[in-house]
Amino acid sequence: MRQITILAIGKMKDKALESLQQEYCKRLQAFCEVRILEVKDEANEHTDRPGEAGHAKDLEAGRALEKIRPGDFVILLDLHGTEWTSEEFSERLGTWADGSKNLVFVIAGSLGPGQALLQRADVRWKLSDLTFTHLMTRVLLLEQIYRGFMIRAGRSYHK
Repeated sequence: MRQITILAIGKMKDKALESLQQEYCKRLQAFCEVRILEVKDEANEHTDRPGEAGHAKDLEAGRALEKIRPGDFVILLDLHGTEWTSEEFSERLGTWADGSKNLVFVIAGSLGPGQALLQRADVRWKLSDLTFTHLMTRVLLLEQIYRGFMIRAGRSYHK
């Protein structure tokens, strides 16, 4: 069974969103194995100082990269990535899931992805023009992955 990893910088701190996260992980069991990995985020009280934001992003990227294996296919959620419709995403998800690599979706920290994460990404995906909290992004990502598999399976969930 295909494995999908959600690699998130920062901890889930919201019980309601954690419950939704668990619900989508449960639903996805019909299609794949899902792992949620969290890495420590950096405090960002001094990120207005020159170089501090970049340094924090680099530290977070380094921690994230330690969790990514060389053969993984990495999809980085990025404000400068490509947007797709649900149907287009479903098609891509199918292609990626049919490949021989495990899929790793990366949600960067609140300051954005570090340069090393940008370079490691196989695909950069812009979830929306809207701004979401990083915790809510996890739930939205899981829901879109579930929707993608449901579209692929020809089920009516996505309508």
